[in-house]
Order: sequence, then structure tokens, then C-alpha cells
Amino acid sequence: MKLIKILFLVAFINAFGQGSVDNQLASYNFPKIRSSITMPVTIPLTELSNMVNASVKDLIYQDDSYTDNNNDQFKVKVWKTRPIRLVGGTSQNLLIEVPLKIWAEKGIGTLGVYSYQNTTFETVMSFNTTVSFKNNWTITTNTQPNGFRWVTKPVLDYGRIQIPITPIVEKSLKEQQLKFCKTIDQQMATQLNFQQYAVMAWNTFAQPFNISEEYNTWLKVSPVGVNITPLKFYGNQINATLGIDIFSETFTGSKPASSPSVTSASNFNFSPTVADKFVLQTTANIPFTEASNMARKTFLNKEFDIRDSKVKVTDIRVYGLDNRIVIEAQTDGYIKGTAVVSGIPVYDEAKRKIVLSDTKFKLKTMNILQKTASVLFQGKIVKMIEEEYGIPTQELEETSRKSIEDAFNKEYYKGLKMSGKVFNLKPSKILLNNTGITAVIDTNATLKLLVNGF
Repeated sequence: MKLIKILFLVAFINAFGQGSVDNQLASYNFPKIRSSITMPVTIPLTELSNMVNASVKDLIYQDDSYTDNNNDQFKVKVWKTRPIRLVGGTSQNLLIEVPLKIWAEKGIGTLGVYSYQNTTFETVMSFNTTVSFKNNWTITTNTQPNGFRWVTKPVLDYGRIQIPITPIVEKSLKEQQLKFCKTIDQQMATQLNFQQYAVMAWNTFAQPFNISEEYNTWLKVSPVGVNITPLKFYGNQINATLGIDIFSETFTGSKPASSPSVTSASNFNFSPTVADKFVLQTTANIPFTEASNMARKTFLNKEFDIRDSKVKVTDIRVYGLDNRIVIEAQTDGYIKGTAVVSGIPVYDEAKRKIVLSDTKFKLKTMNILQKTASVLFQGKIVKMIEEEYGIPTQELEETSRKSIEDAFNKEYYKGLKMSGKVFNLKPSKILLNNTGITAVIDTNATLKLLVNGF
């Protein structure tokens, strides 16, 4: 018999990193973020039909004795003429139709002398099956007979005498229909037990996933519970939505320990709706060499007017010190020396740049007289840097968005496809290390797992 495989596995995502900065964030504790993954599950009724048809032979019933059933002088054979058909009802039920061809032979006579006549006719046998999805991952059904619809009625033709035998046939068919109900329920219970697949899905989370080999960054997804919406029945399918509540954790450095595997899945909860927000933190790095190049493109050879004279920026570099970004500008002209502007890096959402706040200024020069002009110079250069300097994050954000969405829209297993979209992504924290700037990026997305083709 064909096994219906509804496999809900939770897959991993793949984030990205910028530049070539060595990982310096081993001591940074990323938060443990609660979020959800949704999985719309569709069970095609054609699959259930295939299962039922595989369990029912073409010859459904056969009575080869004239003398059984109180010497009823009646033989009958019942065949399935076409595949059994399932249709979704409106009250968590399935309507099942079984088209039948029946051959019957009846003996008419007395004192042991009988004349036999046979006939062939067709009917459609109907069932009503209610379906319940138990929170222990099993599906139970309760199938009841729903009568007959005669295509051609059974009549024995003895020439001038025609004898309808519908009551005799129906009695036998009703007995078999009750047995057939039990067969349907037994097969459904055997095939629609999803406990093993729930265990497989749960244990998929046991191993952390490497989301950035370059920065040795790991993503660990830990399930904490499963919610499911009520089953919805349509003409050709049964739909439900699973919501998997998870904790996503990001680690840097060594691979974190795996979660313990489970041998049985916990019971799920029924919910009218399930959350569809997936939340993740990743990192992207900008080396100070790149930050210095950005500063040079903006400020190199820039001139200032100080007391009717010129001050020119001849070189500039960017580095980190005590959680502050430091910009050292070499100047020539009226003020010859090194202007040092430092500030705390923050993300400016309007500019989509990492900018400086709480700026401080210091001038290094051997000329004491030039220090008297440093107040004017300080005002000009600090204002210029505050207004014009910034590390653009637009490309970083768009690249990160594309990388995550690419990872969210793949078929990692046959018949199991992830579908996701990032709808909000921005840096939330700016961290400094020895060689560069690290932006901690908050990502909000929808992530779905689509089951199809099992």
C-alpha cells in the first residue's frame, strides 16, 4: 500500500558577512530570540483515494453458495468498477463513493427443483467519514454507511415473470458495507500516523547550522512548541497550517553543543491562527581599511577657510579605540597637524548610514600659535564629519536581504520547499573590534515550509 508521507522538516537559513575581518566577537552574547515558522500542509484527496483504492481489491465480495443464508438459492459477486472517489465535505468529513458492478444468480422453484437466472447491474455505494486530527499526531476516522444509488436495478428475467431482487442484494451489500467501514478506518489509522515525522522534524533542530564560515557564525534553532489550525476540507484537498514556535540563537567561535534528540514528539496545541513572523540576528563586518577608504573618498583634498587662509586634508584614516570610532585627518596649510575626531557609532535609519554621535575633537600640532585657531577649525571639521561622514549600509542591507531570501526560497528536500520574504532588516547595534566594525542586523521575515508531492 502506498504510504502517504506528510513530512514537515524545518530547514536552515544561510546568512552572509562582508569584507575580510577576522572574527572578534566570540565574547558577544547574541540574544535568544523567540519567533515562529509556519508550514501550510495540504493533503490531496487523490493521495487518500490512492491509499483506499490500494487497500480494496477489485472483487469486493463473493457468495458462491446457493444453500447458505437459510438456503436462499442466491449467488452474488461484487466488483469495483472504477476507482473509489473521495470528496471533501463541509463539516470535517469526507464523502466516499464506491462504484460497483454486481452479478447475481437466483434460483426459483420448490421441493428442490429450481430454475436459475442471473443478471448484472450497477450501483454506487456511499460512505460518510468524519476526520479528527488528534494532538498526539494521529488522525482518526469514523466511517458510516450512507446508502446506495442504483445505476441499474437488479431484476431476474424469466420471460413472462420478472422478479426484482433488490431487497436480497441490498441485505448482502449492507452487511459488506459495514465491514468496509471498518476497513477504511483501519487503513486510515495505520497510514495517517504522523508521530514519526514529527520526531524527524523535531530532531532536525538538534544540530546547529553554520551560517557564515568566514566569520565562524552558527545558528541554532530550538523548537519549543507546535500549534495547528483546525483542518479545512475542500472539494479536492484537506488544508491545515502548522506554526512551529522556536528560539533562534546566533553563536560565534566554536560550534555550540547540539540539543538532545527526542524519540517521541510532544503533543501540539490547537489554535485558530498561527504566527508567521521569523526573527533572526546576523552580523556584517566592515574592516577599518574599507572605512578609511570611504573617508578618503569623502574628505581627501577637502579645504577649509580659516582666517582668510586654507586648511587642506592630505590624508585620513579610521580605526577603533575604546568603543569609539576615531577619524584621524592629516592637514596642511594654515593648520598643519593631525585633527582627531572620535565618536560612538550609531545607525541612522533615515540616512541608512553608520554615523558618529557624542563626537570629541583633539588637535595634534607642534605649532602653539595654531592651537589658538583650533576652536574655529574644530567647529568646521567636526560639523563636516558629523554631516558628511558615514558608512553607507544600503548595499550591505540589500545584499543581506538577497542572501537571506535566496536561502529562504529553496527546495532542500524533495517535496519540501521553503518560501520566505524579508520585510524588515536593519542594523540594531554597532560593535567595534580590533580590525573593523560589526553591525548586528535584526531581520524580520516570513518563513513557510510548503509540503508538496510526497
